[in-house]
Formats: sequence, structure tokens, C-alpha cells
Amino acid sequence: MQDAIRGTAQGTAPVPLSVLDLVTVGAGSTAAESLRTSVAISRLAEARGYHRHWVAEHHSMPGVASSSPAVILAHLAAHTSRIRLGSGGVMLPNHAPLTVAEQFGTLEALAPGRVDLGLGRAPGTDGHTARALRGPGRTDDAAEEFPRALAELVGFLDDDFPDGHPYARVHAVPGPVQGPAGRPPVWLLGSSGFSARLAGELGLPFAFAHHFSAANTLPALDLYRESFRPSAVLDRPYALIGVAALAADDEREARRQVRAAALSMLRLRTGRPGLVPTPEEAESYPYSAAEREFLDGWLRNVVHGTADEVRAGLDALAARTGADELMLTSNAHAGEARKRSYELVADAYGLPGGAS
Repeated sequence: MQDAIRGTAQGTAPVPLSVLDLVTVGAGSTAAESLRTSVAISRLAEARGYHRHWVAEHHSMPGVASSSPAVILAHLAAHTSRIRLGSGGVMLPNHAPLTVAEQFGTLEALAPGRVDLGLGRAPGTDGHTARALRGPGRTDDAAEEFPRALAELVGFLDDDFPDGHPYARVHAVPGPVQGPAGRPPVWLLGSSGFSARLAGELGLPFAFAHHFSAANTLPALDLYRESFRPSAVLDRPYALIGVAALAADDEREARRQVRAAALSMLRLRTGRPGLVPTPEEAESYPYSAAEREFLDGWLRNVVHGTADEVRAGLDALAARTGADELMLTSNAHAGEARKRSYELVADAYGLPGGAS
């Protein structure tokens, strides 16, 4: 299990590099086109030596077409052969644990030894949508129930509920009951201290959302490492951080692309979700003083520029946080800009498959 979690840095990267995919949809584009871009990114990432390609779960956001990670991952598995694929993450409060165990058992059967199950305790959406996802009769605070739901999920994945447990005769299929095949390693995701502490206490790998909660990164990583207890899964902590990063052929183009993504985030945070605007729309948008302050603060935590500038920023972040792995999310209006960013970063680190 540890080998399935720990990556090996390639080229001159200080730690393994991976991809976090939100399947963003730009103005003038469609979800179908964005999903095709995700396939192209996954194939590129595999060819260039990225360690994993994870897909996030979001709902009721027109500019984010990643509402069904398991479906997307099955499609990516059919177009790749080596890269690890996973959820970054499945939002457990939205799902019955047995459903998640069955979905990821199926993925493991389709892509043996390549699947990660990353879990979050937030709904990945607004309150109204969260209630619609849970359906009628779910009145509990699902986020507060996360440790119990996690324990149930692991029980289904391992098929090891004790005699007398209400689910002792319930089996997640496909799963261990079908044979000796392994099951996906479980990761906990977080943007604060709750999941950091829980991941440490359970001896699980931890992924922190630095890309939208940068102020909490160091405290959460410290808490994870301080609370870590060795387990059958890991003998020492393993922390991955999600990083907003975009490289372009010149600094001005990188700045244009990330400002468009930042405007999309501004609209989302102010209750106006939509497609990712074009760089031209972002340049002409009439920002208020408060909006410009938000934009500037957001951009301070996006590593962007030329390939060499992005490499320098990523190296500094890895050194500052002590992260064991960096997972890059390159959000932009156009799919080609996203693909180009991953290619340029790979070139900057001398990852395999570049032009000789």
C-alpha cells in the first residue's frame, strides 16, 4: 500500500508532480469539449511522467464539469495505461459509503493498481444543492458524521465488518470478496485542521487544498505531522498539497490566463457562478475596490509566469512546506492553455518525453 501512495520525483523535480483537474468550462465552450481536454491532459501527464491525475467533485457550477468523478475516472482509465487516477476528492457527505465502495471497487477492477480514493468532508457546493444531493430524509449534519461514514466506507472496502455488525453480510462488489486483488488507497483531503488531524491519527496520506486555503497550509501540515500515528498504510506521514499553477510561453500571457480564472472565482465566491470568462473579458471587467483586493489576494497564491518562473515558485513552495508531492491545478479559459502549462512545467523539470 505504501508503494501505491509514495511517488518518485522524476527529472529535476524536488518532489513528484501530479495533476488536479476541475474540468473547467470556458465561455464559448462546452462540458463535452472540457472532458475531451481532460483526456488529452491525462495522456500528456502519463507521457511526461506526472505521478497522478485526480478529478475533483463539484456541483451546480456551470464552469466546472466534474460532478461525477467516478464516471470521469473510468473514461480516463480507458485512455491511459500507467498514470495513477483518483478523486481529489469524492465528497463523502454527498454519498452512501457503500455506493462509493462499489464505484471505486469497479474502478480498481478496470484499472488494477492505479486508483486512489481521496475523500473530503465538505459538500463541494452550496447548501441547497447539498440537500438536493442527499435526497429526502437526510437531516443529519453529514460533515459532522464524516468519521463514522469513513469507518463504514473502509469496512466495505476491506470487507471486514465484525460478526454482529449490521453490515456484516453486505459486500461491496467488486471488492475483496471476489479475490485477492488490492483496494484503492484512501486519502483524506482538507482545507483546515479537522481532516489533517484525522488523517494523522488514522495514519493515512493527507492532501491539503493550498490552492484555495493558502493561509491554513502550514498549520494544517504541522497538525497532520504532529498527530501522525504509524499504521498498516503508512509508517511515516505523506502530505500532498494542491497548487494553483499556470505556465505560459511569456509572462504576460500567463497573467492574462490566471486573471480570467480569478474573475471566475470572484463570481463564484459572490454567488454568481458561471463559465470561465475569456482573458479579454477579465481585462475589461470594471472591478470595484473590494473586488480588486480579492483578485490581488487570490493571485498572490497562484504560481504563474514562464516555465522557469513557475519552476522557481514550485521549488520554493516545496521547500517552505516540506510537501511530499505537489498536485498542480492549471485553471484557464481555454483547454489549450491548460495543456500547454503542463507541457511547459514538464519541460522545465526535464521530465520524460520532452523534445530532445
